[in-house]
Amino acid sequence: MQHYSGTGASVLVSCLRSLGLKRIFGVPGESFISVLNEMRDVSDLEFILTRHEGGASMMADAEAKLTGRPGMLMLARGPGAANAMAGLHIASQDSTPLIAFVGLIPRKFSGREAFQEINVPHFFGDVAKWAVTVDDPQRLPEIIMRAYSTACSGRPGPVVIGLPEDILTDTVEISASLPNPRISKSAPDAGQLREVVQAIDTSKKPLIIVGGSLWSDTSRKELERLSTAMTVPVATAFRCQDFFDNLHAGYAGHLGIGMDPDLRKLVKEADYIIAIGARLDEHTTGSYTLINSPVPDQSLIHVHPSGEELHKFCQAEIAVCCDPEQFVRVLGNEAETFMKGTKRADWYARVGKVARAFREPQPMPGDLQLPHVMDALSELLSDDTVICNGAGNYAGWVHRYFPFRQHRTQLAPTSGSMGYGLPAAIAAALVHPDRRAIAVAGDGCLQMTIQELATAAAYKLPIIALVFNNQSHGAIRMHQEISYPGRVYVTDLDNPDFVKLAKSYGWNAEKIYTTEEFLPAIKRAIASSGPAMIEFSLPVEALSAGASLSDIRARKRKTS
Repeated sequence: MQHYSGTGASVLVSCLRSLGLKRIFGVPGESFISVLNEMRDVSDLEFILTRHEGGASMMADAEAKLTGRPGMLMLARGPGAANAMAGLHIASQDSTPLIAFVGLIPRKFSGREAFQEINVPHFFGDVAKWAVTVDDPQRLPEIIMRAYSTACSGRPGPVVIGLPEDILTDTVEISASLPNPRISKSAPDAGQLREVVQAIDTSKKPLIIVGGSLWSDTSRKELERLSTAMTVPVATAFRCQDFFDNLHAGYAGHLGIGMDPDLRKLVKEADYIIAIGARLDEHTTGSYTLINSPVPDQSLIHVHPSGEELHKFCQAEIAVCCDPEQFVRVLGNEAETFMKGTKRADWYARVGKVARAFREPQPMPGDLQLPHVMDALSELLSDDTVICNGAGNYAGWVHRYFPFRQHRTQLAPTSGSMGYGLPAAIAAALVHPDRRAIAVAGDGCLQMTIQELATAAAYKLPIIALVFNNQSHGAIRMHQEISYPGRVYVTDLDNPDFVKLAKSYGWNAEKIYTTEEFLPAIKRAIASSGPAMIEFSLPVEALSAGASLSDIRARKRKTS
């Protein structure tokens, strides 16, 4: 085995390059300038300079979602590490592989509450799959390999590695390369597969719920083929709409915030739920009401790569600890054994009809009709366009009206973190420069990471930001109107001039007021050479995709 002498920083960079990882997102910190010094001389590992660690962590999460490999970020100690917590929480709840390196104080200062000192295992222990501080530079290859494997194995998630400053400058003798870890993928055994096939064949109203991670566009296509062969409709878990073609005859709709009330009824009516990859979180299960705990009304087949997620809050009739992509592939091999005929044809057609009806445009207050905007956007853009959004009621129009056709064309946090859309679109443009990336944000959501407008401009990324501005934290305003009518408080926003602000960052930008203005505006944005923003002027009355402010108040009066 080849060995060489070098610093801890050079070992770190060598290991990451050997793993084939391409980017580290972050803000420079004094504790890891030795790493930056090593990276300056390599061409296959790039440090992406962001304007805030929160944006960096969201970009790393988005890159990992798109590539299936760990996203990486480099954080300064103390405040820098704290700033990244939102993105790490996203990676945790979204099951995204991520590796965060945190520069720390020198080892000799440890335990004295030195400047910006943190204890990495304690600080990140609840959000990370593994959090560790390196105390010996000789162990860097071992720890990095373990971090990669831990981040990707079972239920993927974030790993945090603390790097004391002196670890990175110490000279060590170490292996010059690091083998790429082979991540194990499990498949169902023959007995379980027979149980699943028999259960599906005997069911009258089965429904597949698909979500989680460890999917690909190949598995999406196979699941669509299976849906047709088995006459089993497919619903997508919260913000996993791109796991199944939304225009497929078997598409049942999306579960989560803004869920179709008729889809709720269908989930309750189903006799079998086959959850593949989805961890059956709060939003997917309608606050744990669609699938009862501890024993569901429906028979449940639950497939998940982590045994800890099976039986987590409800008992599955068949629990399969298995990689979801492998499960779909193996089940696909059995497609010809499924019973043919029309025994589920009515159910299959009925579920599909419900999904199509929910996508029919519903009028909303104001001169900008977002359902028609979403239709125009889907017609104009190619199917591989990546649509990115954060959290807020504005996202409901995307979820309800934009049809996702391919896997990983939707980047949105199931953790409900605001500010995600813009950083995610930046990552998408870096990973796939040949594909269009669209950031959709509310006025409140955008301002959580608005400084990343500078990052997009600096890297000349032709992303498009659609900003829905109703001068309100709309989701919280809605809850106030429902829970405390007449007592709206601190949800109005005094916003900057987004167009002028975007232009000051070097973006092309314009504001529109009517539906008719959208198509010319989006065509100008697409034709622009750099990043472009379109701001939508919306009334606060347009509070959600499901109900206007007047509707909410009327319903409240009726039930009072």
